[in-house]
Amino acid sequence: MIETFRNAWKIPDLRKKLLFTFFIIVIYRVGGTVPVPFLDADKLREWFQQSENSGNFFSYLNVLSGGNFSKATLLALSVSPYINAQIIIQLLTYALPPLERLAHEGPEGKKKLDKITKYFALLIAVFQAWAYYLTLSKADAVVYTSGFDKVFAEIVIIACFTAGASMTIWLGDEINAKGIGNGISMLLFAGIVARGPAAVIDLFRLMSTGDAKNIILVPIIIVVFVAMIAFIIFMNEAERRIPIQYAKRVVGRKQYGGQNTFIPVKIAMSGVLPIIFAMAFVSLPSTLEMFIKPNPGSFYDKFLGWFSYTHPVYAVVYFILIIGFNYFYVSMQYNPVEIANNLRQNNGGVPGIRPGKPTSDYIKKILSKITLVGAIFLGVIAILPIIFTAITKMNIAMGGTSILIVVAVALETVRTMESQMMMRHHKGFLE
Repeated sequence: MIETFRNAWKIPDLRKKLLFTFFIIVIYRVGGTVPVPFLDADKLREWFQQSENSGNFFSYLNVLSGGNFSKATLLALSVSPYINAQIIIQLLTYALPPLERLAHEGPEGKKKLDKITKYFALLIAVFQAWAYYLTLSKADAVVYTSGFDKVFAEIVIIACFTAGASMTIWLGDEINAKGIGNGISMLLFAGIVARGPAAVIDLFRLMSTGDAKNIILVPIIIVVFVAMIAFIIFMNEAERRIPIQYAKRVVGRKQYGGQNTFIPVKIAMSGVLPIIFAMAFVSLPSTLEMFIKPNPGSFYDKFLGWFSYTHPVYAVVYFILIIGFNYFYVSMQYNPVEIANNLRQNNGGVPGIRPGKPTSDYIKKILSKITLVGAIFLGVIAILPIIFTAITKMNIAMGGTSILIVVAVALETVRTMESQMMMRHHKGFLE
């Protein structure tokens, strides 16, 4: 990875793109320090400390925003509205024929889908800003003097959060257009990495307390996280190759086909999306607790206790949901029948497997096995920090998801830069 960046830095065009990307990331981080008016910082800090300890959905949003959500700054919503809009539009593409037609119209259709996604992200940003305002108001973090000031404060706070989300989308587009690409992912990466030094300092601060428990646990945490990074890299690069053989064709005096190739199937093909879906569902009960306080000892109180992130029920449900959403996402991305039909139309096939339905059944069988392995991989990465938190009482439950996002974005960025360097060093046909 370091060698790739070093080689890219030597190319003037790529060096400009790297510097521009770094400049946009600096703007993004500076925007995350701009406070929103009419908010009490002390009340906000106190409220979020209680919220973070309950393990609700706000903790996840804080991870995506790089800590901006807990501070309620201009970029508090960060990339979450766009990511939610992207997921929803992607799901609707398979359900609504007009969106499905746009998806098959090539670059022009992709541009229209991207525009629809941005408009939908704006609507989600307005809703999330309003919901966040209501939450802050209930926590007495909104400061105003009269009834009219309350309405004005509400409008200003919602407008600031929405403008910050729109600014994040614009910054991501600028990285795509003039930077190294993967704009939204780069901002997400920058937000999570920015919290890394503070997390490391907190670990060493625990060691400096002199407590024997902390002195033993902190090195173990570091070793576990390093092992998780290596495991994530290995699984992200792992793939199952389905062999493909094309039949020979003679057209005039020329012979075509007869080539042997393969279809690469990534084990972790769905990325972090199943974790995002699963976390959204499994954190709903603890999020509702912030708005509806149950009576002590009631069934609802016990039910919410089950969905505390240190409870075994939470980990089991979380793991099952990750597996289910992983299968759901892969089923939308890969259509074995379509793959089999494309192979047959191009005179290709899997050696030893008849074309048509037997080929689609064979591909479906392989996808089922690979999907299970990938789902278990995501589940283990997601619940391992939760189990460690339950045992040690040290809050690192979001660590697995953060590491998975950071490593996936870093690997994708390296692949993008390598492809751009390859294009610039390709000799062509005339040399």
